Amino acid sequence: MKSKATSFDIAYAAGVSQSTVSRALCDSPLVNPETREKIKKIAQDLNYKVDKNASNLRKQKSKTLALLLFEDPTSDDSSINPFFISMLGSITKATASAGYDLLVSFQNLSDDWHAVYEDSNKADGLILLGYGNYTDYEHKLSQLEEQETHFLRWGAPDKNHPNISIGSDNFKGGYMITQHLLANGHKRFAFIGDIGASAPELKARYEGCMSALHEAKLGSAMLQHVDAISTESDGYLATLQLLDEFVGDKKPQAIVCASDLMAIGAIRAINDRGMQVPKDFAVVGYDNIPASSFSTPAITTVQQNTVLAGQLLVTNLLKLIHNESVVDILMQPELVIRRSCGAN
Repeated sequence: MKSKATSFDIAYAAGVSQSTVSRALCDSPLVNPETREKIKKIAQDLNYKVDKNASNLRKQKSKTLALLLFEDPTSDDSSINPFFISMLGSITKATASAGYDLLVSFQNLSDDWHAVYEDSNKADGLILLGYGNYTDYEHKLSQLEEQETHFLRWGAPDKNHPNISIGSDNFKGGYMITQHLLANGHKRFAFIGDIGASAPELKARYEGCMSALHEAKLGSAMLQHVDAISTESDGYLATLQLLDEFVGDKKPQAIVCASDLMAIGAIRAINDRGMQVPKDFAVVGYDNIPASSFSTPAITTVQQNTVLAGQLLVTNLLKLIHNESVVDILMQPELVIRRSCGAN
């Protein structure tokens, strides 16, 4: 039996995005008349029918936004990445300023969270923070797009899912912090963090680090890598592995951690081995969580503008709710220099 045509089938045939198809079928003035007619003709040829019940339900307004926080591995029982705490405050303020209520919900990626919020009229749109394993999470993004749900996410833009992301330039952040370490005379490096498809932001930080080394005429052999998830305990264990495996002329001078949490664990591991930061190793992190400034020594890191991020997530989501177009936004990171790299 031939499967029912979807808006994604129309988008593919027309060479446009799924959101453009949705707007064209609703006669939105944001789509030029020629494209609207082309899309309607393809929809007719594919015998595509708009689900009127779902469409009417989506048009009802609850004046509520839903913020879905996804569980992350943590060293305690919170399962919430502390990086998102400051963003949560910004989202709450921006939502209130716009005259909306905010529904905050903690989600497990195995749940059917993608199916319940907007279509049940609990909220007019969704903001997604965190994702665990991106390869699992991406499938849910496709389902949200298929349902024509109004949503935005914090994270790296994905060409397969355009115009739904607000994030920070992780490649540039990794590049900047490695450039700073190079300027302080370090030539042998290690990177701690997941660099696979499941963690695109961490992978981009690694690629930025590698780019800075190549620019400095240092080969990939000067960058060791140990895989780890973003927790203090994984940073600790990865650093112990690093200290055991890479000795002599392979011993790194600087350890680039993909998050501040890992950097906190790395410093603890170095101290437990009777060495010191930054005397024996430079250690840097990423995210500028509050604990990074209170660590001993305080951690050199990369700041992502969580206040602006929260404001943009709310502002752009409201635009989507009102059928206005939005684009992906990639914010610029800022280097925060402290004592853990041996320089002010």
